[in-house]
Amino acid sequence: MLSDSQPHEVDLDVDRLSLLDSTVVSDALDGLGLPGGLGGIRPTWGAPRFVGRSRTVALEVDAGGPPGPHLATSAIATARAGDVIVMANGGRLDVSCWGGILSLGSVQRGIVGVIADGACRDVAEAAEVGLPVFARGVSPRTARGRLRQRATGVPVMIEDVTVHEGDLVLADDSGVVFVPADHADRVLAAAEVIVEREASICTDVRAGTPIDHVMHDARLAGQSQASDSISGAKATGAAVSGACHEGGRDR
Repeated sequence: MLSDSQPHEVDLDVDRLSLLDSTVVSDALDGLGLPGGLGGIRPTWGAPRFVGRSRTVALEVDAGGPPGPHLATSAIATARAGDVIVMANGGRLDVSCWGGILSLGSVQRGIVGVIADGACRDVAEAAEVGLPVFARGVSPRTARGRLRQRATGVPVMIEDVTVHEGDLVLADDSGVVFVPADHADRVLAAAEVIVEREASICTDVRAGTPIDHVMHDARLAGQSQASDSISGAKATGAAVSGACHEGGRDR
């Protein structure tokens, strides 16, 4: 429930992304020379997945001085339904940068998930309210006196990926991918082609064609259009469980 009944606006790029998984999107990013997916940020409970637009929060060491705003509260308060909070804490595991009250406030705003480049706490509370929180680990240590919010809505670095406010994000059981907003259409189009190509390969394998005949790098890279047409399979609308639908993808 949204605290001010804000509508969930239609976002066609988010809708397209929701039909994909992190592996095909990472492959598409690789093919376009953009940073691929991240594997070290994992769900803290269950096996959730989400897609949305990034709302960035940059953190820094608290060196003392007057107290600042509580971490992420301004980003949550101004978020739109369907947004994802991205906490940039440089991968620190010795202190939590996300907790239970933030999870509750996020659900009230319609936020669909959290990416924490660092540790979180109050995992049971996030699970109770149904908010997927992906993090590098957990720690009961409070951020008070250890971390402070440097800025919100600014570009942040998550490993080798620069994440801007409004970039697309997808998180699932294979990892996390960020899609730059200004490259969204070509990344999504490339990922959709990969889904079709791999569905065709899987159809051939199920039909009894030896796997070493159908699964090779040239075909996976889209360099063998003739072999892609062996089965004539199309995967329009195929999605979250992977291009083959059984056990996900191999490459």
